Amino acid sequence: MAENDKNQGVAMAQENVVVRHEFGDLLQIKKQLISVISLCKERGLLHSAKASELAFALDPLPKDELPPTSPLTEEDAQDLDALTLAKSYFDLKEYDRAAYFLKGCRSQKAYFLYMYSRYLSGEKKKDDETVDSLGPLEKGQVRNEALRELRVELSKKHTAGELDGFTLYLYGVVLRKLDLPKEAVDVFVEGIHALPLHWGAWLELSNLVTNIEMLKSLSLPDCWIKDFFMAHMYTELQMIKEALQKYQNLIEAGFSKSTYIISQIAVAYHNIRDIDQALALFNELREQDPYRIDNMDTFSNLLYVKSMKPELSYLAHNLVEIDKGHRLQEDVTYASNYYSLRSQHEKAALYFQRALKLNPRCLGAWTLMGHEYMEMKNTSAAIQAYRHAIEVNKRDYRAWYGLGQTYEILKMPFYCLYYYRKAHQLRKLIHIYKHLLFFFLRPNDSRMLVALGESYEKLSQQAEAKKCYWRAYSVGDVEKMALLKLAKLHEQLNESDDAAQCYMLYIQDIFSCGEQLEHAEVSTALRYLGQYYFKNKLYDEASLCAQRCCDYNDAREEGKALLRQISQVRDQIETPSLKALTVQLMPII
Repeated sequence: MAENDKNQGVAMAQENVVVRHEFGDLLQIKKQLISVISLCKERGLLHSAKASELAFALDPLPKDELPPTSPLTEEDAQDLDALTLAKSYFDLKEYDRAAYFLKGCRSQKAYFLYMYSRYLSGEKKKDDETVDSLGPLEKGQVRNEALRELRVELSKKHTAGELDGFTLYLYGVVLRKLDLPKEAVDVFVEGIHALPLHWGAWLELSNLVTNIEMLKSLSLPDCWIKDFFMAHMYTELQMIKEALQKYQNLIEAGFSKSTYIISQIAVAYHNIRDIDQALALFNELREQDPYRIDNMDTFSNLLYVKSMKPELSYLAHNLVEIDKGHRLQEDVTYASNYYSLRSQHEKAALYFQRALKLNPRCLGAWTLMGHEYMEMKNTSAAIQAYRHAIEVNKRDYRAWYGLGQTYEILKMPFYCLYYYRKAHQLRKLIHIYKHLLFFFLRPNDSRMLVALGESYEKLSQQAEAKKCYWRAYSVGDVEKMALLKLAKLHEQLNESDDAAQCYMLYIQDIFSCGEQLEHAEVSTALRYLGQYYFKNKLYDEASLCAQRCCDYNDAREEGKALLRQISQVRDQIETPSLKALTVQLMPII
């Protein structure tokens, strides 16, 4: 690339995109955001929207503080007409046409738009071919045919050191699409160092970071936007406590008005199943940004979990009215959740398929479609959907968990155990980082632990099953089944004292929650405890359990029989005592 073009890139890096880790100078941060927004828009990059949200959260700049526009070089001036024409075609999504008029241009800006147009043209053709010829479950067979050619050309430029921050970002995207994650990570890190405020490069890098060790090993620039990236990564890696602390620090640093931060905190609470807090934040977000569409799929999932049919229906209709023509994927997803909540699973699956035709990389749609196929007992399609979700994001614990459930139904315990453990590891990644052994963790998802315990039982690994059930109870058993399963396991192993202890804790847990009339297994616990106390000659306790058994239809007869046994034993005890007393009194009489 020409020397003056390189000088322009250096000047922009020094004057417009200089970054500092401290948040003290919000005026400078605002200038940097305005500059990078302008640079992204010139190149047709949509990630400038997030930078715009952050800039809007800061106070407006005085007129004399606004950053100047980038000066034109001689090559920029020569390419200006072609670039202006091509950018208009690019905005109309006529990517081949844009690339044609940019061929031969020499400026960095024109070269990026030329390569980016070719990339997007390949993506558009791939999506068109997918929609026309294939169902959503076969999408992995269609590839962007332009990727290999782009890689060859960008690789030569990269070796020669002629790629700027934006083109390095595009090179990283091409490598990731070609399933070359290691090379892509290195290029993204290089691109971030070249242009630290390009949020799109940070987001692409986040998709390739698989664990906390990898995150810590990255050599990243020490700039203020790194804090946003770390907060995002903590959320992705299920390190929610750390993520929330990061976002709180960002709010205190001056971004208290940022709707982006509010949405991310809401997603974080959603990830730890604090549904009420997440709903409150999403409602606040809707008040501040009522026409927002981003993250509303998560909001609709929360409404679905809470069975809030009217609210979900209103959200779906409202968002369709907001944008009928452009964000159809989200609209279809909301409709899918609505039909799923109404137990119309076939219709919900159909809408998820439509969403995936519009966006084959929609993670939520793949996972939720797998759930719908599970409801329809179509395990083969469910497995395929979950596997596609994992291809999109290997950190999605829900897809791994769904595979575990599917293989459990298929009575393949070794497979289901593998997937359950994978889901569990992803759900509590921070604990895996801190501790050495998986089964000495304190995980926070009781349902996963119960599922793991069931799998271990089927594999006759009772010791590991007992650990899982007890951990599930210790962290707060959502479904109140861990103690019951643990008690039954102790009962099968003839560990009567341990079984009785678990049944007692189970009954206390159920009655303290006010669920005793609804929970069918209380009678099972009472029957066992009644017999246990009777065998240990604790007749008062046995009598109490027998009386409570009479409150349940399935245990009433056994309770009455036990009361008769207790009465007979007590009569036998009292009769010998009376005879002995008579013998003692005879001489006196």
